[in-house]
Amino acid sequence: VQLQASGGGLVQTRDSLTLSCVASGLTFNTYAVGWFRQAPGKEREFVAAINWNGGGIYYGDSVQGRFIISRDNAKNTAFLQMNSLKPEDTALYHCAAAVPVMRLVRANEAEYWGRGTLVTVSS
Repeated sequence: VQLQASGGGLVQTRDSLTLSCVASGLTFNTYAVGWFRQAPGKEREFVAAINWNGGGIYYGDSVQGRFIISRDNAKNTAFLQMNSLKPEDTALYHCAAAVPVMRLVRANEAEYWGRGTLVTVSS
């Protein structure tokens, strides 16, 4: 199983950026997908999660109203659209897959974790 996150980069405050997570080796449309981030010296933080069919979507408090999670099961891909970025959004962003979605939301647990993509927001 592989989860490959991409799309990170260096942006400025208030810019937008969209991350992608491409999955392989699993039945993607049976798994919830989540995004997490970890800044240097800080614990891993839940960012967003979406259930297998997109019918359930959850966000962390710090990104609610600015980030949008979505998925395309036909392409085995999940997305994280990040708007109005702030310097405090700077972190390594990981995607993860789990069943059920609440494992991602409440327990920061997942069956599978991908390697991260770095997002840096300059002030």
